[in-house]
Amino acid sequence: MTIRVLIADDQMMVRQGFTVLLDAEPGIEVVGQAVDGLDAVAKVAELGPDVVLMDIRMPGLGGIEATRRVTAPDDATVKVLVLTTFDLDEYVYEALRAGASGFLLKDASAAELAHAVRVVAAGEALLAPNITKRLIAEYSRLAEAPRAPLKDRVGDLTQRETEVLSLIAHGLSNAEIAARLVVAEQTVKTHVSRILVKLSLRDRTQAAVHAYETGLVRPAGY
Repeated sequence: MTIRVLIADDQMMVRQGFTVLLDAEPGIEVVGQAVDGLDAVAKVAELGPDVVLMDIRMPGLGGIEATRRVTAPDDATVKVLVLTTFDLDEYVYEALRAGASGFLLKDASAAELAHAVRVVAAGEALLAPNITKRLIAEYSRLAEAPRAPLKDRVGDLTQRETEVLSLIAHGLSNAEIAARLVVAEQTVKTHVSRILVKLSLRDRTQAAVHAYETGLVRPAGY
């Protein structure tokens, strides 16, 4: 299946550059461009893309609120990949909380860009887990979510599902979790699917954010 992409950025050169790079990739098609957050929300409704490359800092409606709006509906299937200039942009964590599935630096190579789009579209793994995990760890301590008893934090998760959630938050892939727990990778995929359903989460990135915010996993040093 072809992954349909919408690029939302207020810089024309960025939009055009990413369009050229992605259209050259097999299985990926850029179906539209948006010049700001409001335009992005409208284009998502009009075009129904699978993935939105969303700039954070745009005039008018910014990328964070635009992300929140396009991912909020219960039937929303679009994935948002946040674009940022800095790997420690303070707004990235807020974008993840708003519903983004990952983020990408604007100076990424063509191969990294295509890989990021495919990963986010599949919803199978955290994008750039070493960087995403660092951001989550740094900014989750600023969240004001109360530290409820463990049972309230994990809901109806089994002990094994809770363990898998913790490993997701540490940035491990399905294959790495399977190796750690000495189980089949398909078993891990089943656990991940059940975790997302039970906690009403969109994808693995949201699961990692949940684990940090509820205190199931604590940032190193805190």
